[in-house]
Amino acid sequence: MTSAAKHDKAGSDLGVLDAITDAVESGSGLPDVVRAAAKALDASLVLVDRAGAVLAVAARSPADERSLAADGAGVESIELRVADEPVGTLRMRLRGSQTSGSAMVKLVTTLVASEVERVRAPERASREAAAAFVHALLDRSLVEPEAILAQAAEIGLDLESGASLLVARAHPQVTVEDGWRARVIAVVERGARAVNTTAIAVPAGPERVERGAAEVVVVLPGGEEEQAGRAAEGVLRELQAGLQGHTFAVGRSRVATDVADLARAGNEALLAANVAEGDEGERPLLAFDATGAYRLLLPAMMEDPAELQRFYAETVESLVSYDEQYETDLVQTVVAFLEADGNVAGTAQRLFTHRHTIRYRLERVRDLSGLDVGSTDGREKLSLGLKAMRVLGIAKRGGPATERGAGGGRVPRR
Repeated sequence: MTSAAKHDKAGSDLGVLDAITDAVESGSGLPDVVRAAAKALDASLVLVDRAGAVLAVAARSPADERSLAADGAGVESIELRVADEPVGTLRMRLRGSQTSGSAMVKLVTTLVASEVERVRAPERASREAAAAFVHALLDRSLVEPEAILAQAAEIGLDLESGASLLVARAHPQVTVEDGWRARVIAVVERGARAVNTTAIAVPAGPERVERGAAEVVVVLPGGEEEQAGRAAEGVLRELQAGLQGHTFAVGRSRVATDVADLARAGNEALLAANVAEGDEGERPLLAFDATGAYRLLLPAMMEDPAELQRFYAETVESLVSYDEQYETDLVQTVVAFLEADGNVAGTAQRLFTHRHTIRYRLERVRDLSGLDVGSTDGREKLSLGLKAMRVLGIAKRGGPATERGAGGGRVPRR
């Protein structure tokens, strides 16, 4: 290339970059920035945030846009990062002489990433403030009603009439991409806001994060049980529609008319989600009022979880460990035996297993736990141990989060 040609090309590159920087400096928004970027690269572009929401589109036609969204032929996805933090993805179909590794593409995508970070920073700060407020509520570091109401007002929540809480949990059964937890939060919030427009959804605190799962806490302002129920149904419906290949558990608290009771409402929602998850998909949505006898264990869960853990360890933990080590079904056999009112034939029928096999398993249960299912005391302790396991959120073998090496629940196992 001659010197003149190189000079003309450099001038042309600066010209197309000027359009992008003008859009950034004018504050005209991400759609204008992406349109300028599309012209600079001679490309069709779709800008998506970390949660999978489309922020801006520059395509030649609706069909072109659909192809970009579906990762059609010739579409490349470039992860946008700022300071090594992902901020979104640019889906791109180049038409001209540029390649995805060219200096121009790298420069343009850096400009777009910086603008995404700048535009979304206030929203992110607001989300961080909302998460800090909810976590402070749940860990009881924020307890004074006046302070709760004041901080809630600062993030746009009116809790004067009370509120209820949801805990939504998603377990992927398929390979997921980076940022999938952010998508879960966005889907959960969308489902809740379809019914209650002021609802907020935040990730659970770091002590509640289970490897391989996403957990979201939702605050539903207002004192109407019926509306809270519809919001919970909306969350589950959106999760099932928007996240294929996942299993879900959604727990709903009672309405707390006094904001001082919101921490208790959070524990109610958590208990309901844990019980729902233990049902292995039979009841993915459960209200605290529908948890039956599990409600009696809420005080222990809130005030002395260590004692609940000790009771679990003394009753069924040995069975859970044995099942995990040898891939047996002792826990499920005990569950079926109790549901069959202690009838071996009924248990065999429920599990499609021979009666002799059931008797052998129940003998192993006695050997491992020291509890005889033939006695009333043994059955009662095993029943309570199973309830403690579910209230603590400990998954049975074969349930969520049982990949090799995982803790399998939220309570460390010895």
